[in-house]
Amino acid sequence: MYDRLFTLETKYYPTDFLCTIGQPQPLADLQLVKVAVKIIKNNNNNDICLIFFIFILILINAILFLLPKKSYITVLIAPLDWGLGHATRCIPLINHLLQSGCKVIIAAEGLQKKLLKTEFPTVIFVNIPCYNIKYTRVKRFFSVKVVLQLPKIFITILREKKWLDRFLQNNKVDAIISDNRFGLFHRKVTSVFITHQLLVKAPFILFEKIIQKINYGYINRFSACWVPDEKGSTNLAGVLSHPEKLPQIKVNYIGGISRLERQDEVAKKYDVLIILSGPEPQRTLLETKLLKQLVDFKGKALLVRGLPGFSESLSGTMHLKIQNHLPAKDLETAINESEYIISRSGYTTVMDLCKLKKKSILIPTPGQTEQEYLAAHLQKQGWCVAASQENFSLQKSLQKAQKFNYQLPDLKMEAYKEILDDFLKSI
Repeated sequence: MYDRLFTLETKYYPTDFLCTIGQPQPLADLQLVKVAVKIIKNNNNNDICLIFFIFILILINAILFLLPKKSYITVLIAPLDWGLGHATRCIPLINHLLQSGCKVIIAAEGLQKKLLKTEFPTVIFVNIPCYNIKYTRVKRFFSVKVVLQLPKIFITILREKKWLDRFLQNNKVDAIISDNRFGLFHRKVTSVFITHQLLVKAPFILFEKIIQKINYGYINRFSACWVPDEKGSTNLAGVLSHPEKLPQIKVNYIGGISRLERQDEVAKKYDVLIILSGPEPQRTLLETKLLKQLVDFKGKALLVRGLPGFSESLSGTMHLKIQNHLPAKDLETAINESEYIISRSGYTTVMDLCKLKKKSILIPTPGQTEQEYLAAHLQKQGWCVAASQENFSLQKSLQKAQKFNYQLPDLKMEAYKEILDDFLKSI
């Protein structure tokens, strides 16, 4: 049909207007009418059907021209690169933004980028400066190790701020969502800071107050702060997310965030599911300890190493299956199919386990005061069994868990969707 129309166009009205057919341009419609008039004047009955086709094209062009132009909200979202938790808890936010018709740009590097790419292969990714924080092998040196890296942390904050300024010069962004990245704020772009640690636990009260002052100094540069926890007394993070004093900017408690869903009618497949995560070398140290003890374990176990994109794999046994990484849906199924979960007490993992109402044994990263506090806080509420990595015994921990009176909460974790919808309407 188009070949025939092209022949007619060159015969009756030799112009190059056909390149605009299908576009909402009144000029193209006018040219189409001129072609139709030429055909009628030449009284060519064989081309009457093409006249009808031309007027259909005119009608389509007119409809396209009158339709409102679709406007996309572009959101830049960037998780911190300390472990995988910040990246995984951004997954539900990214999903909801995409479902709301937003254009999402993810700023990430390393394992965080690999993990998010498996979940969002078609989303735009950009590289961002990494913190590359290293943890010590010995618990008592943890705080010293972190303090020695403070200059590196502050330099990285400056680097990511400069990176953002350069990025915004060449890219249109309507909103920024920063998960614990202090440098990703801009005075001309709505910038949201996500954290569950309004109070950062420290070995000494004086040090704790100094850190909180620095923490709030950065947070107050953003437009708003979103805290992924419940607002009331029944909450996940305790005093970490509910300090006596809040930042000066608007603080929204958006409820827990989890990419996983509870499955009630699921047969048990594993007695124990072990989920490793967190920075090195502590991830490997815990993995080594668990692998030695799993040799004598008679139940069915699955070990997820927390290494997305890692090519080298470990061999399992008849009773033990080992995976480097599981995508969200597979991990969701594995958790639902397991009797007990052994993992770090990282906040994102805590949110996942509480939403799925799973019995867990949580092992804080040695020296990481936040995780140590969370494990103790949750055990006090009857939501988990806390265990130490240094003296961890798989057999004794499972025996303790079997006798423990779990009182698991019923948390829907849907409030963040309403907060996001209101946020998008305000842009």
